[in-house]
Formats: sequence, structure tokens, C-alpha cells
Amino acid sequence: MDKAVKRVRAHLLISGRVQGVGFRYRAQNIAQNLGVRGWIKNCWDGKVEVVMEGEEDKVKKLIDWCYQGPRSAEIEKIDLEWEEFKGEFTNFDIKG
Repeated sequence: MDKAVKRVRAHLLISGRVQGVGFRYRAQNIAQNLGVRGWIKNCWDGKVEVVMEGEEDKVKKLIDWCYQGPRSAEIEKIDLEWEEFKGEFTNFDIKG
């Protein structure tokens, strides 16, 4: 029997030029391809907020992508918090 796969939850606040550059749609596509679940949304202050859950290596791949974003994005800072895995999502959705 295989070792249990570690499932994790990450909460990100991404600052910089991250709105109006296709960030949410590209992140959703990558998350769906990786099997990561959660949501992403634009915030009123120009940031993008993401909550994601899944297998640890796949979540880390999506986080790595967030540090680069789409070609026209400019990432200034990411606030990252690891939270307790809840398993509450069935998809990776764009909110708002």
C-alpha cells in the first residue's frame, strides 16, 4: 500500500499588477490541470486572494506559478499562510 498523500491548504494574498492581466483565469486553468481545488478572487485593494487545497506537491506547483503569474503581471509580494486542510472544495472557482 502506498504512503498516504499529504494534503495541504494554502491562503495567498498576491500584490502587484495582478488584476486585468488574466491572472485568475490562468490560475484556474493550471489548478484544474493539477487537480487543485479552491477559489481565487480580485480584492478591492488591487490584490488577488487565493485559497487552494490539494496534494502538497501540486499545491506547491500552483504557488510557484503565482510567483510569476501571466506574462503581463508584475508580482511585488505574496503573503502565504499554510492552514489546516479542510477538503471543502469540489472545484477551483473564480469568485466575484
